[in-house]
Amino acid sequence: MLKPFIIGIGRNFADAFDCVGTYYDAANEEDFSKALNVVISQALNSTTAQVNLLDQYGKSTETNVTMTFYDNFSGLIKYNFVHTMNYKGMPDTLVIDPLLAYDVVIQTIPPKKLDSVTLTPGKHTIIALETPQGTLELKINSRDKSVRDLKCIVRQNGSMQTLNVQYFGTSEKYITSLYDLEVLTLPRIYIDDVEIKQSHTTTIEIPLPGIAIINKKTSGYGGIYLEKENKLEWVYNFRDNASQRETIVLQPGTYKVVFRSKYAKRTFSTIERTFIVESGKSVNVNLYR
Repeated sequence: MLKPFIIGIGRNFADAFDCVGTYYDAANEEDFSKALNVVISQALNSTTAQVNLLDQYGKSTETNVTMTFYDNFSGLIKYNFVHTMNYKGMPDTLVIDPLLAYDVVIQTIPPKKLDSVTLTPGKHTIIALETPQGTLELKINSRDKSVRDLKCIVRQNGSMQTLNVQYFGTSEKYITSLYDLEVLTLPRIYIDDVEIKQSHTTTIEIPLPGIAIINKKTSGYGGIYLEKENKLEWVYNFRDNASQRETIVLQPGTYKVVFRSKYAKRTFSTIERTFIVESGKSVNVNLYR
């Protein structure tokens, strides 16, 4: 129901208009200015909004995510809020400047955006965005220092743009979709088409790595290669200024070392060794003739 504000000018119109809406008498310019300020203040103070973050079923169940309101005209940040459910289990009410148009960004992974949002002065505006989310858990059964800082690059399926770099041993929410993972192990582990479902935890667990201890008489050149289907895949290059021992954390598998001392002047001085890395174990590889 629309209830107007009425400002009477010149003479008292209270009897005629008081039953229609809220009446203010303005006998002169100063009174009119005061009455107008009161009207504007009351109209703006009753302007509210709420942001409904919708799950895949169209229900406003998503919450606890940062929301950024940009001025649509200037592009400047006007407000940052963490979305909150009130005591009634509904999205909490916001009181923001209703005279601006906003670009609203919900800081999910990846973010969701709604442009040119306007509020109606004196009314409650509902801003709705689809933000269905699920959880990705990265798991490895060890707290050893060699793997506690292990990271995984998360990309949207079919894209090379990095959305997030997530640590193993953590859980993170993502918009429901398919994702491609690149685990920063040696060698890299690539896991494609990982599906994140609404309100569901998808767990990715990788094997515990092993450790290869490469013992050399001198520093030199060469590297470590994964033996796979009768082919060698590069994994790691030796540091030519490294010490006579290098310790490398590797995923389980069969590997080959190819090495030449920096002081050897003949190609046939190259040394090869094949070794196997087992989960949670160490292996010594001696590069001696």
